[in-house]
Amino acid sequence: MTDQMADQQGEELVLDYDLDASPEKVWRALSIPALRDNWLPAGDLADAAPISSTPGEEVRYRMRDDEPPFLESIVTFQVMPRDDGGTRLRIIHGLPATMLLLRLPPAANSNARGLMRAV
Repeated sequence: MTDQMADQQGEELVLDYDLDASPEKVWRALSIPALRDNWLPAGDLADAAPISSTPGEEVRYRMRDDEPPFLESIVTFQVMPRDDGGTRLRIIHGLPATMLLLRLPPAANSNARGLMRAV
């Protein structure tokens, strides 16, 4: 991957999985809380209710880290049927736009050389 490609990729992590299960079965595992809790515990979610949902196609959840600083992120699950009857599951994990605006300043002890100006 080139630096230009990395810059274009943005602040999202995109994962694609090809599953043997039907899209309906994968959708149930994503959208029914009792089934979802088997692989995505409610404790990992900032809110058990989805942010948005397009039935059978896409669902978005807010997740929260369990360690300080307890950052929140948005995870989108997209369900797409494959020609062979299976399912392509795309998981997009990204920070909300407000978090992208926050950038930490460089470390004060970076050991970088300081430049002095002659007066």
